[in-house]
Amino acid sequence: MADTSLGTAAELRDPNYTPPLLNAIPLGIQHVLAMFVSNVTPAIIVAGAAGFGFGSNSPDFPELLYLIQMSMLFAGVATLLQTLTIGPVGAALPIVQGTSFAFLPIMIPLVAGKGVDGLAALFTGVIIGGMFHALLGTFIGKIRFALPPLVTGLVVMMIGLALVKVGIQYAAGGVPAKMSGAAEYGSLLNWSAALLVIIVTLGLKFFTRGMLSISAVLIGLVVGYIYALAIGMLSFDAIATSWSRASSFALPMPFKYGFELSFAAILGFCLMAFISAIETVGDVSGITKGGAGREATNEEIQGATYADGLGTAIAGFFGGFPNTSFSQNVGLIAMTGVMSRHVVTIGAIFLIVAGLIPKVGSVIRTVPIEVLGGGVIVMFGMVVAAGISMLSDVDWNRRNMVIFAISLSVGLGLQLEPGAVQYLPDTARILMTSGLLPAALIAIILNLVLPAELSAESVDEVAGGHAGHGTGSLPHD
Repeated sequence: MADTSLGTAAELRDPNYTPPLLNAIPLGIQHVLAMFVSNVTPAIIVAGAAGFGFGSNSPDFPELLYLIQMSMLFAGVATLLQTLTIGPVGAALPIVQGTSFAFLPIMIPLVAGKGVDGLAALFTGVIIGGMFHALLGTFIGKIRFALPPLVTGLVVMMIGLALVKVGIQYAAGGVPAKMSGAAEYGSLLNWSAALLVIIVTLGLKFFTRGMLSISAVLIGLVVGYIYALAIGMLSFDAIATSWSRASSFALPMPFKYGFELSFAAILGFCLMAFISAIETVGDVSGITKGGAGREATNEEIQGATYADGLGTAIAGFFGGFPNTSFSQNVGLIAMTGVMSRHVVTIGAIFLIVAGLIPKVGSVIRTVPIEVLGGGVIVMFGMVVAAGISMLSDVDWNRRNMVIFAISLSVGLGLQLEPGAVQYLPDTARILMTSGLLPAALIAIILNLVLPAELSAESVDEVAGGHAGHGTGSLPHD
């Protein structure tokens, strides 16, 4: 329920209204707390895949600090584009931007085992993909028909399925420990830290309300961090060393990792831009419905898409990852009832300040991989659940069942067995083994070309007795 002491009901529904500063500042920080862990996690995942992340003992490990710093800084910059706007860029709505999980299945194979050298092609792809994403704003309404819940739900579910393995590896001790055959990989001690984070997170999610519930993952990680200190998994000396080696202020560097054109990176980021753009459309609609009780205008949807793409492109220039609107903050607006874009602007400024202070990232960098694993298991599992939730809107007739079956079989199969396409050219192999893009393309194409109905016999023949009993939109016999 909205707090009426913040303003009248009409004022609270107005994006241009600014609550009293003493209220607006904590409300803005709430938005940052709700998205903070999700925002910095992709940087940690990519660094780990590249080989200079947690536990790697790589001389490039300090580069992780820069990636974390850019995640915070450009989430703030992209959010300002949405709230303050520049011409047609931005929705002038309380939209919180952050680093997107959706692109991880594309980024991981691009950098796998390449260290810092793999980042040049990745960030070049981010820049070009961001520009393409912004271009989608000019005709976003005309392509929505090609991405119904069957497609978007499948893609979101595939994103989660591609990443849940990462959470388990982190909870067990991290990929470097696994590759080196370390005895402690998968030990009860490692799992105890991850399980504590999961238990605390679930407890807060189900038995508390308000910000305690919304910030459950962040609080769970803090508890896990304290536990790691208590059992000796992390030392105060390690924290102090990381803190002392980080500067108090640092500006981003353009093209820090170079510029390298990679067709796989460019195509992958451009194709994923479609999915990210549709997700943003949904978030804009959710904000206007939940906060203002109205439908989003075409100008708001276009402006949000422009800002999505431009924010991503700017981030890529400086070593930041693709940005998208954060759905958890849409729910926060509905909970507080405060529609003010200026509240979110305060949160954006907080993110920018944090991104310019490397010491903030130096503390994040000391979080034990096992502790992070507990949070990641919850977050990536929720991505899978979100995809399934979107699929609940699908009319599960026999036609849609077959489209889903083929897309999932090929996409998930290639994720699980990447060696099956080892003789393809590098570009095709990277895109195919992401699993995400082949699943999405198959679903889109089949949805556009297949006829509307399919007989029950046609499904039963290949379902092994598991065709199900749902009739979808088809009439009962």
